Amino acid sequence: MSGGNSGVELIKNGKRLDGRRPDEMRNVTIQAGVLHRADGSAYLEWGGNKVLAAVYGPREAVPRHTQDPNRAVVKCRYNMAAFSVDDRKRPGPDRRSQEISKVIGEAFENVILTEEFPRASVDVNIEILEAEAGTRCAGLTAAAVALADAGIPMKGLIAACAAGKVNDTVVLDLGKAEDNFGQADLPVGYNPHTGEIVLLQMDGHLSPEQFDEAMTMAVEGCKKLYEIQKQALYGRYSDAGSRDHSGGAE
Repeated sequence: MSGGNSGVELIKNGKRLDGRRPDEMRNVTIQAGVLHRADGSAYLEWGGNKVLAAVYGPREAVPRHTQDPNRAVVKCRYNMAAFSVDDRKRPGPDRRSQEISKVIGEAFENVILTEEFPRASVDVNIEILEAEAGTRCAGLTAAAVALADAGIPMKGLIAACAAGKVNDTVVLDLGKAEDNFGQADLPVGYNPHTGEIVLLQMDGHLSPEQFDEAMTMAVEGCKKLYEIQKQALYGRYSDAGSRDHSGGAE
């Protein structure tokens, strides 16, 4: 993210480089229950992003000194695969992935009913298989579906979407070039059930008016994602129910 106007023309005749309007998201598809050995899982494609999320728990927290006698601990691990970007990424956690793991974990702590599972842990694993801008939002959105698939009790299903500024225009869901050469990026995590913001970060510069516009745009994006998340879960369990009734379940 460059701090100012980079001189790169990212919007022309009201359209972005990929043909989208300023308030238009990239295509998003989500599939729930893709891993049989996880308690809950989801696969998401969002533009060029491909994300796999797996949830394990609630289960006894180990090592034991990490246990909280009053509530479950939420452990989140966000990782970008070495092959997820054009230039091979060094394997293993880096400072960025540790920061994103922390903020996503804290977002889920706000919605998971952790007090129902003392001394337990809920382990959230997010693997970025292909990256094309907005991976923290994509990872959180996929992981929320995986948590619901695992039956983890929550105050709501959260979704995350970013807005930002390119060529002095506020836009929704930044693409790769916009992320690299834009003027601001504002990832927002939102719980449509309660109306709460559970994640909010900003990189770059926005005026107060632009910030308000970007927040409104990002929240609307989250609401759209919420509908896609629900459809993924409906599809998963309506399919499972039809298999059970037909006697075709394994």
